Amino acid sequence: MRTFRNPILPGFYPDPSICRVDEDYYMVTSTFEYFPGVPIFHSRDLVNWRQIGHVLDRPSQLDLSGVPASRGIYAPTIRYHEGVFYMVTTFVESAAGARRNFYVTTQDPAGPWSEPNWLEEAPGIDPSLFFDTDGRAYYTGNRMPPGGQRYPKHMEIWLQELDLDKKQLVGPTYSLWDGALNGIHAQEGPHLYKVGEWYYLLIAEGGTGFTHSVTVARSRSLTGPYETGKTNPILTHRHLGRGADIVNVGHADLVEAHNGEWWLVCLGSRPYGGPFRNMGRETFLAPLAWEEGWPVVNPGKGIIEEVMRAPNLPEHRWPSASSCDNFDRFALDNIWCFIRTPAGELYSLRERPGFLRLKSKPVRMTEEGANPAFVGRRQQHASFAVRTALEWEPANKSEAGIVFLSSHAYHYRLEIADAIAEEGRVIRLVRTEAGIETTLAQSPLPPEAGSRMYLKLEAYGQKLTFSYGIESEQWKVLAEGVDGTIVSTDVAGGFTGAMIGMFTVCEAGIGAADFDYFEYAPL
Repeated sequence: MRTFRNPILPGFYPDPSICRVDEDYYMVTSTFEYFPGVPIFHSRDLVNWRQIGHVLDRPSQLDLSGVPASRGIYAPTIRYHEGVFYMVTTFVESAAGARRNFYVTTQDPAGPWSEPNWLEEAPGIDPSLFFDTDGRAYYTGNRMPPGGQRYPKHMEIWLQELDLDKKQLVGPTYSLWDGALNGIHAQEGPHLYKVGEWYYLLIAEGGTGFTHSVTVARSRSLTGPYETGKTNPILTHRHLGRGADIVNVGHADLVEAHNGEWWLVCLGSRPYGGPFRNMGRETFLAPLAWEEGWPVVNPGKGIIEEVMRAPNLPEHRWPSASSCDNFDRFALDNIWCFIRTPAGELYSLRERPGFLRLKSKPVRMTEEGANPAFVGRRQQHASFAVRTALEWEPANKSEAGIVFLSSHAYHYRLEIADAIAEEGRVIRLVRTEAGIETTLAQSPLPPEAGSRMYLKLEAYGQKLTFSYGIESEQWKVLAEGVDGTIVSTDVAGGFTGAMIGMFTVCEAGIGAADFDYFEYAPL
């Protein structure tokens, strides 16, 4: 029996949604405050995926200016209907601000996608689209129950028709779901499917943490009433305890493969070094069967496993990506992203070919809602090594280096700085925890150190080692045994996973830092 290994998208790729077009599969995930928004992936076998772009890759589509950490783009859904791809999602402006829903379209999933179609009178988060057999389109989401919340985070799932010509919701709204189990909270992430004579409603419940779950209901009528599945929740790991290898499993979407098999994608996390989820919420895959008209996830086991039976589809691998980006193209690879929508010219791959030139800004990594000069990628392994070569001539009160972060308030910076004039240039490790900065280690750079410096981070589980060198592969340890848990969701909070990347800052907003390469490799 051929097997595959979960997660199929390791690292911060939460809230997966999937659709099939003939023998091709497409999947999208949430991005919150990171830009470009909503990565889109392509697969031929449901196991091996390649990123083909981002849905929201233009400032005109997505302006994240001032958006707090873990706000922004929530839980996208991708669907395909009559030659057109649809992606619908929520834009969360602030902790207490508006939740606005919109959708974009394209005929080519690699893009470009349309400008947003903002939906009026569409409350709640986590929208989805459903195209019925008569061709009519419907929108589902969550909202406050009209009768009020009976308990904290009590929500309702609702439905309304979407007029594709007017690009707006029309007609009456319908209440589909008001809680599967007494007291289960945070009803969200609804998806509708029609299988045979039944309409099935899949719901994420229990919040996105330890008590996360997936429940199901069905009806012979689109607008209900829906009956509760007697085996609910059909998927959760909360009964496995907090020491499970995979936790907070939920927020699922279903797809029927072109061979007739059914599969489920969902989010989950892999804690390590204790109950710490540095990589955030990742994307997992599991088989699904139908028994007496109800879905059963991973029959006989009912949980997500690290090693599972592979789909009975021809294996289709994509060319392996290099562990090292030498910045030898004039476009950034799809793995890279920014904190919020870049304001102005943030970087260049043309001004010095073979280098990523990061333009200095007077914006520090500690500023909430800001767009610092940062280019980063996701942490995807519990143990990994990052190396880069930096060429930089510092201006007064400026820094450049690498940063390992959960947010502006929780991160580590290995930086070269000239902030202390009497000491000249220094290399230092700065920890930011709960917004408080502490220099953990610092060393003056020797007089023979030129403008080219080498920086390295090694993560051995939750133990971090930061090193530097003035010659290639001549490393000097600056700090070791550093606690990595501060970039975990469990310490930093929020909905994102850890990112690792390059940054620079200059109080005068002048100059640039040139990065020759950036290598990320599992250990």
